[in-house]
Amino acid sequence: MNNTDKNTSIAFLHHSTGKSIWQGGNSYLVKIKGKLGASSAVEKWFSKYNRKNGVNYQIREIVFPKKDPYGWKNYPFDYYNIWVKNGDELYYKEEPTLKTLTIDSDVIIFKHCFPVSRLSDEKEGDINSDRKTITNYKLQYEALYAEFQKYPNVKFIVWTPAALTESKTTVEQAGLTRQFSNWVKEKWDKPGDNVFVWDFFELETEGGLYLKEEYAVNSKDSHPNDSFARKTYPRFCQYIVDVIENRVE
Repeated sequence: MNNTDKNTSIAFLHHSTGKSIWQGGNSYLVKIKGKLGASSAVEKWFSKYNRKNGVNYQIREIVFPKKDPYGWKNYPFDYYNIWVKNGDELYYKEEPTLKTLTIDSDVIIFKHCFPVSRLSDEKEGDINSDRKTITNYKLQYEALYAEFQKYPNVKFIVWTPAALTESKTTVEQAGLTRQFSNWVKEKWDKPGDNVFVWDFFELETEGGLYLKEEYAVNSKDSHPNDSFARKTYPRFCQYIVDVIENRVE
């Protein structure tokens, strides 16, 4: 261990793309999990790691935000809206703010669904706007970063944006998404802080602009397929452990 607590509580906030990785490509478990109580691939990975290394890293999933009453939206504006703009409350529209989440979470992981990549390039920004523009995203991310610094003992992990297939986007939108992803990694994230970036966009695109078709459910569905999820979830788990054990900045 690298000066880290052996007992660590991890909260993974996600929707459908996150669910695919959580289940590790076993899409059928999404339907039967509640009935059979089957553990996800991520949970099984951590159970095995805990036994082998004598630690107790407990990871749980949280659907965030829920469809009702807030709405099925998890874009930069929504995290800003819940955690920063309304961050003085314990809950906003029944969604936990960081005041609540940090009570029992040592690591908080959050992500965006792939419509986050339907970006436009408007120069004038408005931090309180839910328009998907690169300027708005940057303003909202800067506000989130400042909020995260209020919780120095909590580690925050964000995924770079989920990509779209080529048929579901444009060259301009895809280019802006890569530009934003690069900004998050190279400018927004800073060494030595409590914020970490898992480069999901790069895994999906392999250096390109689009979700590779062999990684998608199909050319018109930008959810990752089971094959991609099976090879990606161990990387996700290992990255979380590397963050906990202070192997990444």
